[in-house]
Amino acid sequence: MKLQFGIGNGYEEVDVDERNLISVLQPGSLPSHPDEQKILLKALSHPIGTDRIQDIVHPGEKIAIITSDISRPCPSWKILSAVVKELTDAGIRDQDMTITFALGSHRKMTAQELEHLVGADVYHRIACRNSDPDDTVTVGTTSRGTKVEIDRTVMAADRRICLGNVEYHYFAGFSGGAKAIFPGCSTPASIAMNHRWMIDQDSYAGSLDDNPVRQDIEEAASLTGVDFIVNVVLNPDKEIVYAACGDVQKAHRDACRYLADSYACRIPHEADIVIVSQGGYPKDLNLYQLQKALDNARHAIRQGGTIILVGSAAEGFGNALFEKWMLSGKAPKQMLSDLHRNFVLGGHKAAAIARVREKADIYFVSQMDPSVVEKTMLKPYASLDKAYADALARYGDAASVIAMPYGGSTLPVTDPE
Repeated sequence: MKLQFGIGNGYEEVDVDERNLISVLQPGSLPSHPDEQKILLKALSHPIGTDRIQDIVHPGEKIAIITSDISRPCPSWKILSAVVKELTDAGIRDQDMTITFALGSHRKMTAQELEHLVGADVYHRIACRNSDPDDTVTVGTTSRGTKVEIDRTVMAADRRICLGNVEYHYFAGFSGGAKAIFPGCSTPASIAMNHRWMIDQDSYAGSLDDNPVRQDIEEAASLTGVDFIVNVVLNPDKEIVYAACGDVQKAHRDACRYLADSYACRIPHEADIVIVSQGGYPKDLNLYQLQKALDNARHAIRQGGTIILVGSAAEGFGNALFEKWMLSGKAPKQMLSDLHRNFVLGGHKAAAIARVREKADIYFVSQMDPSVVEKTMLKPYASLDKAYADALARYGDAASVIAMPYGGSTLPVTDPE
């Protein structure tokens, strides 16, 4: 069977015998052209684990609404129109609401970007601001030793409402839920303390209740007091197809279940060889972006197998700190140990690749300089044909293969025997 994998604006093709092929994993299908406001209003009217917003807030209270920054796909302007109406109907004045954008470790946004994210009407009615990592209060320390420092304005409010979208997150399990307030409204030091748990074996996409990163996030949020969340699931066109509102954990889990039912790709067992790409431009511009597809492929490969990663990486590594760690010459186990002791954003992507490399070899079909790739944990290849031929020679003619042409959007899940 001829299989195609996007690379840049083109593709690489390989012939895989159908006897070897376990599955070709494709992104799940979600509804198109939904009635987004109807979905939101239904969820707001039937919260999970809490009362409705109008029964939680009281006139005169200060309300902090926390939502995602411009680097994330959350359609804040759609959600805010419904949430602000709920608050207004409950007697909350515009001047008593503040919308804070959870920057996490990202840059501050411009006034134009703030207006774009909330819409002109809300922007000119309600104060909008970036979270400020330089003006925080310490609300406590988690049982894992994470000092929880949260934006002062957010903590000064009487009520906190968190918005977000739910998608797979490669070490926090899923996005959304408590992540809006922590690490979203925290400091680099607090974020680093939390993210260092990403090297744990239970910190992976789709993992929640046993995930130390997620557990730490939710313990931190419990120290801040989150009164209500609105989480949405989006289809590939970034339209809202599902919403869950209410308790910071219960509503989040409900949205996660919906996403998992729609997107998880069932496989009977792990394969000897996994071929994966991001689907081409622009998702494969650099290795930093390609890491997400590689991490998802980790769930389809057996211990000691080989992952063939296909992506142009025309812009190289894509991040200076990531490049430094990738070229450090450290063995995967040493890299993971060093980053757990001294976590560095940028280095965390290298740690994620090191975790994959501990399980499997990684052949990298790309446009990167082979002499540079050879200095990393990856083995360079100029063509998919050659990479596959070498992998097949290693495991024999009966080698099992899983193909993931859109690796960033497919999460393999092994069916229980």
